[in-house]
Amino acid sequence: MKTKKKNIKSRFIVLVCFVVILPVVWILVIRLEGEKPSITLKLPSPSIGKTQELSLTVSDAKSGVRRIWIGLIKDGKEVVLFEKDLPFAGIIRGGMVHQSSFKIKIEPREMGITDGKAILRMVARDYSWRKWLQGNTTYLEKDVMIDTRPPEVEILSRAHNVSQGGSGLVIYRLSETCPKSGVYVGENFFPGYPGYFKDDNILMAFFALDYKQGPGTKIFARATDFAGNSQRAGFSYYIKKKVFKKDLIEISDRFLNWKMPEFDVDSPTGSKASLIDKFLKVNRELRHANHKKILNMVEKTDKDLYWKGVFLRLPNSARKAGFADHRKYKYKGRVIDRQVHLGVDLASVAHSPVQASNGGKVAFAGYIGIYGKTVSIDHGFGLFSTYSHLSAIDVEQGQTVSKGEIIGRTGSTGLAGGDHLHFGMLVYKTFVNPIEWWDASWIKNNVSGKIKTVKSNNK
Repeated sequence: MKTKKKNIKSRFIVLVCFVVILPVVWILVIRLEGEKPSITLKLPSPSIGKTQELSLTVSDAKSGVRRIWIGLIKDGKEVVLFEKDLPFAGIIRGGMVHQSSFKIKIEPREMGITDGKAILRMVARDYSWRKWLQGNTTYLEKDVMIDTRPPEVEILSRAHNVSQGGSGLVIYRLSETCPKSGVYVGENFFPGYPGYFKDDNILMAFFALDYKQGPGTKIFARATDFAGNSQRAGFSYYIKKKVFKKDLIEISDRFLNWKMPEFDVDSPTGSKASLIDKFLKVNRELRHANHKKILNMVEKTDKDLYWKGVFLRLPNSARKAGFADHRKYKYKGRVIDRQVHLGVDLASVAHSPVQASNGGKVAFAGYIGIYGKTVSIDHGFGLFSTYSHLSAIDVEQGQTVSKGEIIGRTGSTGLAGGDHLHFGMLVYKTFVNPIEWWDASWIKNNVSGKIKTVKSNNK
């Protein structure tokens, strides 16, 4: 009988352990967890300008987030930027929020904070029972620089006369190093580059008007510092209006039978579509994709001025098509398409040697759809030349070439109706009229003369 009572007592004790003690122990273990909250800060720059937005994420997977506090300490003065208490879900669950993100706007001047070094301090606490129910605490500090003054932009070059579809050069000095500066032509941006002058705060920005931008286009320089402060600077300029040639190209069945097999494209209506449908797909969609590829290709440029003097054109050649010719494509008496020719077509004898128009580094050597075999040369500071429809390429990407060096042979690869060279010039991401770069007087008046003057004034 005693043995039976002992067994009942033992079972009761075990049951009490399961029902009361173990849950209590489990709660204590969970609620006394020692993992600190996590703070993730997205700060675009260690410099804070007139207006700065911070992105902050606080998380605590176990107990939940209890409190967030953010302050800025400058010259012994503490300014509270943000503070928030997050809701409690109960003894067992802890905090109701386990992750939360915030955007905090900082405006130093309105907050009475002056420029200079400061400390950005962040504190997060969770709902753990550690430290007598005060929870685990995470401290995060970042050294920052308060900078509310915009950079100064001083234009050093003079006489900026630009033609529609033409190029220009602005030389300017910044009061401080800026991650982004350059020239805006309408909505198009042309970055400025340091490295040519001894003073790294003197930059050069080649800019251009595309063939659609005429008189009335707004042009100005702009610089943005690390704190996000921006400053614009105007300068005198004159835009010469240009009227571009209109051209009519007859598309024949002979041309289609010759050229369309070169392009592996799907026609809009399937494999049984006519060759003219394939031509339209090539002339529209593939042209657009190829154009985009070239623009992406010229995003990176060397900060070396590789070129010198007038650019060379294909020797003993005749011009077959001009820059920004507005083309109509006609098939069997009907106009089927319209495109703009962004280069100059030069023809000599078949498979003529093609020279590098000036010194530079080969940025691309390969095949590009409608342009066929193509070479692109980076002449430095955002200036590029392109050579298309080649029958052969004699250089490799990354190779440095000299003015006059043979880089390939003329041909009819791509969407070319005969052996010729399609020669193009780009300023950053804008095709420009190559004729200017073949003109020694234009280069002296608009580029080399400006550089020489600025250099002599800033020894």
